[in-house]
Amino acid sequence: MGRAVVLDLRSPYVCLGILAGCDERYFEVKDADMHDLRDSDTTRENYVAASRATGIKRNRRRILIAREEVVGISLFDDVVDV
Repeated sequence: MGRAVVLDLRSPYVCLGILAGCDERYFEVKDADMHDLRDSDTTRENYVAASRATGIKRNRRRILIAREEVVGISLFDDVVDV
């Protein structure tokens, strides 16, 4: 909790931000960048790597992500350059 994370979703979205909490149904992310990958020509991996280089581009103050939609979670610090 309190660390920047990357939530990979089963949909064409990726969420980056500060993990503020979780329960059996949701992850709560603050200062989040909820990015729709259909809005750009980049891949999920390249978007996340670019965000690592330039910082999280916050577009949500707070967001709840359904746990059933999450296929992966990692620390933002663990993102490697591609």
